Amino acid sequence: MHRRIAHPVEVTLFSITVRDHVMVAHSFSGEVFGPAQRLHGATFVVDARFKRVELDQDNIVVDIGLATQELRAVLADLNYRNLDEVPEFAGINTSTEFLAKHIADRLADRVRAGALGVGAHGLSGIEVSLHESHVAWASYERDL
Repeated sequence: MHRRIAHPVEVTLFSITVRDHVMVAHSFSGEVFGPAQRLHGATFVVDARFKRVELDQDNIVVDIGLATQELRAVLADLNYRNLDEVPEFAGINTSTEFLAKHIADRLADRVRAGALGVGAHGLSGIEVSLHESHVAWASYERDL
């Protein structure tokens, strides 16, 4: 009896990335965070990557202007805020990884609401990366 070996199907994706930044203050709970347990500031460079399998009818992934505008709007809710004082984040360590997911989920909400245009309904995923510095960053990727 011969077994068929299943080979993973490789999916090719188109993508565009838009960039902005956000400045926050926060503190962490837990010894693993060392001195970051104290209140400190962070400036993150934020990349939002929008993906799709096929280009839309205009041969684009998504309108870059709308993607930039919506990323800026999502970040505006966090910018110049002490995240320790945001009720939604009460008792949560707002780590770089956590914030990448939060931003990706808010962008996904905006895609579903139509804020990135009708063509954005064909998007297959979003990846958000928060760069803490030129040598360290964290990302979160989700399907749409």
